[in-house]
Amino acid sequence: MPAAVSRPRRSCLYMPGANARALEKAKGLAADSLIFDLEDAVAPEAKVEARDTVCEAVKAGGYGKREVVIRINGLDTEWGLDDLKAAVEAGPDAILAPKVIDGGDIDRLNDAMSRAGAPEDMGLWVMIEMPKAILNIQDIAEAVGRTRLTAFVMGTNDLAKELRAVNDPPARTAFQTSLGMTVAAARAYDILAIDGVFNGIGDEEGLNAECVQGRTLGFDGKTLIHPSQLAAANTVFAPADADVEQARAVIEAFADPANAGKGVLKVNGKMTELLHLEEAQRTVSVAEMIAAMEAV
Repeated sequence: MPAAVSRPRRSCLYMPGANARALEKAKGLAADSLIFDLEDAVAPEAKVEARDTVCEAVKAGGYGKREVVIRINGLDTEWGLDDLKAAVEAGPDAILAPKVIDGGDIDRLNDAMSRAGAPEDMGLWVMIEMPKAILNIQDIAEAVGRTRLTAFVMGTNDLAKELRAVNDPPARTAFQTSLGMTVAAARAYDILAIDGVFNGIGDEEGLNAECVQGRTLGFDGKTLIHPSQLAAANTVFAPADADVEQARAVIEAFADPANAGKGVLKVNGKMTELLHLEEAQRTVSVAEMIAAMEAV
């Protein structure tokens, strides 16, 4: 089940599931994806109520073209299976599961979604936040062909805890291996890769630098913890105007009958091969989708 690469996921905003006002406010936010959180953002004594609040909000709709994702508690917790069943019934675009460590976890989640009646097009996103997940990242990615797996989401806060590492944003020195391995697996198996959160609310310079680093590494977008972070992620992870212009020129050049059969062309002074055509098509597709979303 290949990822829908034409749909932008520049900004994936976590919303606390226990806060009904925040879930309502999300209907007007410029986020590509909304992640309604039943896990880290909800205290144990509030989890059942939060589940009801989130599922009622998702069923009611009103989120427009925004992608809606529900993050459940792990299936090994007392809330996980009930979360999954209720979330599937609510009908989000995807379920986000925490703390997976191998391909078997993906199979178990997928089977549980099937038993709960999930349609085939309901995606399965998973948090990559455990050391074993990094070591088993290929095994996890290989589940994409037999399950609903569509996205990797970096959980850098949990990863820092598990690694006993010091987080030094925006450099994120301790995470470079984990980030790089996750992106490599995502690209090898056509899976979305969403970067982890930036904890410094109000630190615009740090946020922008970390977004740029994530984009440079190859991530499709970034998870966010506050609406004030949306603008930076939406800007950095969108194709630049100059890149879109060049991409259109590449597509036009290879479509020109005069260039039929040529594998290498010079486009606007740049040497361009056939391998650049697919990326050009993707760039234009994403730009057009963003324009369509922002026109609403």
